[in-house]
Amino acid sequence: MGEGKTFTISELAREFDVTTRTIRFYEEKGLLHPSRQGQHRIFGKQDRATLELILRGKRAGLSLEESREIIDMYDPAGDNYEQYQFLLNKVNQRQAQLEAQLEDIKALLNGLEEVRKRCNRALKKIARPRAAG
Repeated sequence: MGEGKTFTISELAREFDVTTRTIRFYEEKGLLHPSRQGQHRIFGKQDRATLELILRGKRAGLSLEESREIIDMYDPAGDNYEQYQFLLNKVNQRQAQLEAQLEDIKALLNGLEEVRKRCNRALKKIARPRAAG
């Protein structure tokens, strides 16, 4: 595998607070490429960095395929302009989508508040004193 720190699947799972099943899933999808020592998976620094990028992308709302595209664009010898531009476009799209959803949520909350006010007004009109028991 070459020089450098290596990690077990359990170490990565603990570090990134994910399950080992999650890591195996990314391996099955061809995103992680651990070496094997018998039954044990041994992950290198590149796998660790890739896992970190996948999880960051997930938190940013990127699909696994979008994360794969960004990871595949990485060129250690280049300036990665296209990679950054692609990521920036995805971030802008996601932000616009979330802002639109936020406006929808605000409209729903305003609608609920209007229903609440109408219900309270109606209840006040029909309220009658309760008989003492």
